[in-house]
Amino acid sequence: MDLGINGRRAIVCASSRGLGKACAMSLAAEGVAVVMNGRDAGTLKAAVDEVRAAAGAGGADVTGIACDVTTAAGRDALLAACPAPDILVNNAGGPPPAHFRGIKESDWHAALNNNMLAPIALIQSVVDGMMERNFGRIVNITSAAVKAPIPALGLSNGARAGLTGFVAGVAREVAAHGVTINNILPGPFDTDRLRANFRYNAEQSGGDAEALMAAGRRANPARRFGEPPEFGRLCAFLCSVHAGFINGQNIVVDGGAFPGTL
Repeated sequence: MDLGINGRRAIVCASSRGLGKACAMSLAAEGVAVVMNGRDAGTLKAAVDEVRAAAGAGGADVTGIACDVTTAAGRDALLAACPAPDILVNNAGGPPPAHFRGIKESDWHAALNNNMLAPIALIQSVVDGMMERNFGRIVNITSAAVKAPIPALGLSNGARAGLTGFVAGVAREVAAHGVTINNILPGPFDTDRLRANFRYNAEQSGGDAEALMAAGRRANPARRFGEPPEFGRLCAFLCSVHAGFINGQNIVVDGGAFPGTL
């Protein structure tokens, strides 16, 4: 399927690894000019090279901007590289696991800044231009924990739920101008973040991280973890011309782990 976004411009945040990189790869393969982002210059360069190679001759320009998207200076650097994006994929590393009794006020400030306020700031910076051009796609990578909170990830549960509530209203305000805002809520995908969470759980329980991961795979209805390319392709579709009537949605991608009907 031709997604109809060849020649469009995209900013993909926190895309030097994991789900963000998978999104950048899928968009670049569709001919989207992608600005990738990461804090470590070496890791980012390797990711940019990988995305360029995967996109091949039919892919578009891929640029890497080494900066921290959770800071105003980092966001300014991204917007300087791509001042009029047609696509914005918001993403940032989640807060560390913590027992709720040990969460400090400073932990909350960091979590809210990184996983709620920073993506909101980028949305505010790009949405008017998208509306003027009558095309825009904003995808926020949040977490399945928005629908089914994970006890050890209280900081993430709260901050990402706040972002979800904010964009629910904005999405309805901009839809008539060809702009959509949707959230993808990943469950267990085989990423560095997932493995770090299993290591934390192993430390807390005195168990073995690999054994816990194996049990996690067995517990999922799909009997496996998701693969990042699966996530990236969904993101690319939501950014396509075919997804203009999908707006304000929270799409859970978790192999069927969430047990609810809605």
